Amino acid sequence: MAPVVRELRARAASGLESIVIATGQHQDLVWPILDFFEIRPDHELKSVRKGRSLNLLFANIIAELDSLLPKLNLDLLLVQGDTTSAAAAAHAAFHRRIKVAHVEAGLRTGRLDAPWPEEWYRRTIALSSSFHFAPTRSARNNLLREGFPAESILVTGNTVIDALLSATARLKADRSLMAALDAKFACLDAAENIVLVTLHRRENFGQGIRGVCRALTTLAQPSGVSIVLPVHPNPDVQEQVREALEGRKNIHLIPPAEYVEFVYLMNRCRLILTDSGGVQEEAPSLGKPVLVLRNSTERREAISAGAAELVGTDPDRIVAAARSILERHERSPPQRLTNPFGDGRAAERIAEFIASANWKASAGARGARMPSVQIAIGKGTRPQRVPLQLLARRSLGPEARVESFRVGSGEGAGRA
Repeated sequence: MAPVVRELRARAASGLESIVIATGQHQDLVWPILDFFEIRPDHELKSVRKGRSLNLLFANIIAELDSLLPKLNLDLLLVQGDTTSAAAAAHAAFHRRIKVAHVEAGLRTGRLDAPWPEEWYRRTIALSSSFHFAPTRSARNNLLREGFPAESILVTGNTVIDALLSATARLKADRSLMAALDAKFACLDAAENIVLVTLHRRENFGQGIRGVCRALTTLAQPSGVSIVLPVHPNPDVQEQVREALEGRKNIHLIPPAEYVEFVYLMNRCRLILTDSGGVQEEAPSLGKPVLVLRNSTERREAISAGAAELVGTDPDRIVAAARSILERHERSPPQRLTNPFGDGRAAERIAEFIASANWKASAGARGARMPSVQIAIGKGTRPQRVPLQLLARRSLGPEARVESFRVGSGEGAGRA
């Protein structure tokens, strides 16, 4: 969200006032990012630091925002991504009849259990939102298929690319910063192949993390391979990862990396293993191949572009795929691909839309229209239009044969 805040504040002279609310979570990670982008929150929630339960976190955010939002007199609340805080904030604003705009809207796997609970968060944020800033046309089409009005969706690219390109440019320009980072990660100087790993998805807790750790132990055995894993602050991740990998040769477990440090490591590595969605989007801009440590992904564009490969958490599959990529790199370094997730101007497009103020005349949060189905029963029969929610209740008769059906209309339509 930092690039959006920067673009909105650049338009303050036109009367556009932006207010930043921080949830207070993961302060060791968040504050260095805020410092890097020169952002100071106007408000910071306090109660969210209590407890590890998702329900407790969700309830605390809603309760605290419920007290804060009436004091701010907001016209619009922006939330980004698929986090607990984003979903809770969207709920709180919806209950207060404040319009919500969702940055990074429309990502879907179609499975509520993968990623869990993020897929549910995405869908519920969409239902609370009046405006959807989709990173790709595929994400836009997902929203259209769910019945959201086309005029409520704007394809912008993803703001994580804006942030990445900004950070990369600063690293190239700031020699003292680069020298400091080189010194901090001097342990990697002798490595021929640096593999960067991130691991934090709740769906991987337990067996998934154990499988990944076994793969890393095997992958690190040849000389010339160094694995760098910034260990996520979640206690469940810390416990499993450190128990399995602490003290292993060629495996460097480091504290959670600050944003600019992580960008530096992405630039230095040859391969990234991750269950993070954002990293899947960033890596193509740096020409880094990615192995996705999940069984499904909402960012299919990276797979289609050849920038990423789904490998799940099976140790043998991870090791085989990683070694194949590293061996290919020795023969022929990969070419940098056009990033399907953006061109670095997503925040500019979002800020221009908000500054236009045309959206103020629209109704409140507009949910999905329930799609209808054109269904033909038996050959030669005329299709009938049936509301989708009624189809399951409608008896077609024991001898009926559905020849075809069509859901929706226009760009969001689909035929089977």
